[in-house]
Amino acid sequence: MDSQPNSPEARDKKYHMHAYTNARRHEEVGPLIIEKGDGIYVEDISGKRYIEAMSGLWSVGVGFSEKRLVDAATRQMAKLPFYHNFTHKGHSPLVDLAEKLVTMAPVPMSKAFFTNSGSEANDTAMKMIWYRSNALGQPQRKKIISRKRAYHGVTIASASLTGLPNNHLSFDLPIANVLHTSSPHHWREALPGETEQQFSTRLADDLEKLILAEGPETIAAFFGEPVMGAGGVVVPPAGYWEKIQAVLQKYDILLVADEVICGFGRTGNMFGTETYAMRPDIMVMSKQISSSYLPISAMLINDKVYEPIADESNRIGTFGHGFTAGGHPVAAAVALENIAIIEERNLVDNAREVGAHMQKRLARIASHDLVGEVRGIALIGAMELVADKTTKAPWGAAGALGGLVNGLLQQNGVISRNMGDALAFCPPLIINDKQVDDIFDAVEKSLDEAARQVKA
Repeated sequence: MDSQPNSPEARDKKYHMHAYTNARRHEEVGPLIIEKGDGIYVEDISGKRYIEAMSGLWSVGVGFSEKRLVDAATRQMAKLPFYHNFTHKGHSPLVDLAEKLVTMAPVPMSKAFFTNSGSEANDTAMKMIWYRSNALGQPQRKKIISRKRAYHGVTIASASLTGLPNNHLSFDLPIANVLHTSSPHHWREALPGETEQQFSTRLADDLEKLILAEGPETIAAFFGEPVMGAGGVVVPPAGYWEKIQAVLQKYDILLVADEVICGFGRTGNMFGTETYAMRPDIMVMSKQISSSYLPISAMLINDKVYEPIADESNRIGTFGHGFTAGGHPVAAAVALENIAIIEERNLVDNAREVGAHMQKRLARIASHDLVGEVRGIALIGAMELVADKTTKAPWGAAGALGGLVNGLLQQNGVISRNMGDALAFCPPLIINDKQVDDIFDAVEKSLDEAARQVKA
């Protein structure tokens, strides 16, 4: 189709620069144009149907074309299509959503602050943390610790928190005062014979050594995803969050839980914070908050964070930060309806129950010659591909095998995403056991096809 000058594919190549894409490669291969979606499925412009095994971008929790969300947006658009929350203004959907989020939080929270994306929310969290340090008379306490392989966004500040090389290369990142500690990937990073508990102890020790080397009085906060998402679905090893939080508490360092992927049911609880007994001071959420039908994100902050900020805003005369569309009334109305659907349809329970079946199907492919490790929890998982199970060496260039299998899987009717040689699975929360089987039947077929090509 892209040979026809007026086709969507050809016009896309001519006019559109894509996110997370090799621009020169895109000029050669062009796009997959998705025209519509229904439930866990999407359909391309030629009419081919796919299972969207990544929920778009980890986010379409209630599935595609949910009429209740369309209706919620339509009603709110007709009533109040836009308003803001600057200078003491507000609107009912945002008040309702703020109350809902604060009261449903698994740990005590005080206020909700709204932005438009996970990147903006993490960026805002950094600004609030710095503002708070100044309010407390601790201007030296500005350093923030993240982790290697973390993903926290792509603004200048949040991309600095992100611990992936391609988010830093040629962007002159990370910025000053952002530090990175060890990745909690036991399969890749553990020493020979090191148990998960021993590995977690070593990582907590690494964190403490970093804090002491930098000076505890200079460290403001630690950012962490309950389960790492775009870094390859890295599930924390046994004891990890307990040991990390003990170090943070020892030095009075704030914990920010990035729930952008884990929140609203993905790990089998409403929040990943619950799954791993985390006690964050700030929770960042986006994606499944509205099933990405409209852009919206939120930060929840506890009193330890809010009270100094409120005092400082009183001293200065304002909290000089906000976004035109932050807490947009239509997006807020959709988010409220989306959360209602998740609760009414017991989709968190479904994620836990169907997720158990998905983890069994993942475990079944672990014996395949090309699979080095499978990992996950509930309805999020990954398989990491290798050329050699013993050495964990890649096939050719890193990411080549992941790209090959991902392409074959798409040909076989399933959309996944490879982060290097790790293929991720994060289907909508509404998925059932039979549909999980459809995904992993296609995965097994694609692995066998790839093995034949690798052998050849």
